[in-house]
Amino acid sequence: MTSRREVLQLGAFGALGLASMEGNDNDVPIVPLPTQSQLAPANMPVPYAGVFRRPPVLAPYQTGFDEGDPDRPFARYALTQKLGQAQFVPGLSTTIAGYNGIFPGPTIRARQGTRCEVRIRNALPAKGLLHPSAFRTVTHLHGSASLPQYDGYANDSTAPGNVKTYRYPNWQNARTLWYHDHNQHLTAQNVYSGLAAFYPLTDSYESAQLPQGEFDVPLMISDAMFNADGSLGYNDRLHSGLYGDIILVNGVPWPTMKVKPRIYRFRVLVASISRSYRPTLSTGDPVYIVATDGGMVPIVQPVASWRHGTAERYEILIDFRKYRVGQKIGLLNLSNKNNVNFVNTNKIMQFEVGADSGSNLGGITSIPATLDDGGSVNPHQGGIATMSLTPAMAKVKRSLKVEKVNGVWKINGTTWDDVVASRFTQLFANPQPYDVEQWTITNGSGGWFHPVHIHLIDAKIVGRNTNGGKPFVWENGPKDVFYVGENESITALMQFDTGPEAGGRYMIHCHNLVHEDHDMMAQFAVGDSRVNDPISSDPAYWDTMPMNAYPPVYLPGLPAGT
Repeated sequence: MTSRREVLQLGAFGALGLASMEGNDNDVPIVPLPTQSQLAPANMPVPYAGVFRRPPVLAPYQTGFDEGDPDRPFARYALTQKLGQAQFVPGLSTTIAGYNGIFPGPTIRARQGTRCEVRIRNALPAKGLLHPSAFRTVTHLHGSASLPQYDGYANDSTAPGNVKTYRYPNWQNARTLWYHDHNQHLTAQNVYSGLAAFYPLTDSYESAQLPQGEFDVPLMISDAMFNADGSLGYNDRLHSGLYGDIILVNGVPWPTMKVKPRIYRFRVLVASISRSYRPTLSTGDPVYIVATDGGMVPIVQPVASWRHGTAERYEILIDFRKYRVGQKIGLLNLSNKNNVNFVNTNKIMQFEVGADSGSNLGGITSIPATLDDGGSVNPHQGGIATMSLTPAMAKVKRSLKVEKVNGVWKINGTTWDDVVASRFTQLFANPQPYDVEQWTITNGSGGWFHPVHIHLIDAKIVGRNTNGGKPFVWENGPKDVFYVGENESITALMQFDTGPEAGGRYMIHCHNLVHEDHDMMAQFAVGDSRVNDPISSDPAYWDTMPMNAYPPVYLPGLPAGT
């Protein structure tokens, strides 16, 4: 029989599907699990008919300088996790759970050296949108070297009616961060419901070399399926993955973006639950890789396509100066092994070139060959630039195997349930602050790919058992998610940069969120595993503030369709 936990993890759709498979003793209606959208033809979105939009940028409700330290600025933000209505498909509304009730949630733009506090209120209903469990949430700022109690540890949950203030140091070099839900066993449903948003971090080096403002464009790519009434459909295909038939970019199905004949920078984030992509331009022209998960690449790489797993970030330049006014260029998807594809999942979005008008404020005039990130060094003693790491620096070499055993996703034969059963003492590794280690991640699970995410660190990929033993050309920058394809292994060097206050426990998991929930997750500690306890050091608390205490203020936007 299926366990209660498995029923909760499958959610409402899964529970009904299990009723049809295991009998119907309680007269539960037999509803088949959807495998693709059940929309009527009039409600099915048409590729490239939608207008591209950027997520709104959230303004802080307070800024200033730390008391007694005029060189240490801060910015304070407030977000509310709540239900909202979205128009994903023609003629129908979809209920989502989002930050401030929208998807993607508001973008928070941070600057290196300005610490941020983000007050996050859980105003969601008692029960989940896609699961019958309590609608608890955990917020992970993906790519940030946060203290454990602010890192989004899976068991550090905020219940409905409660609030938690997350504190982000922002000492790292410029990069595309994003924040999303990370609740134990229910991350997939919560993120799929809408809890995901951008958090770009900038610095003086990045802003001087790459496009800004109008020409700096976030692209959150996800996929979904919809029921006939417009509600989200959910089917994780027996815990292997969710593959929708509609591709969304910033919440719009297959949009068209109007661009000028200029050089644009796109921050491409795959926020799908499971699907991976291989983007390419319909013209066959290259795009230029200028940054990876952890910041700018030393050498700009032209590529015709690249393999992009969930949670990875690749920043690319596209030069629209070569195209004529009125020309339409598709961003297509060549896909990868073991995705489930549908008639239009080979498309992502479209660009339409317009007349050259207005200023070039924030633009660049040529594709750079190299980029200087200033060393990307932790300002605290002991930091080494990620791309300067060498195998000789590694104090320890470790092996990490991701696999499926008796229907359960595991890391080195263990699961997160094992970690919980150990009272959170079980560790994969325990490096000391600023240690350099070499980790080899091997996919032993056969017909699946795994984007493995290691919290806290940036890493340099130094080897693959494919591609002649070298990283792919698009991977030659700092990484925190590692696409480990079928029968692949990767080797990476990482330094455990923590800062003077840090130390404690951090997570490792597959970012196919269905695999994470079922139960491919482990932990390591830096230094003393008992300090900065991620659950008890700064827990959520009952919210006594009125709902309108911090009304959201969004910064002035860019022209529609840009």
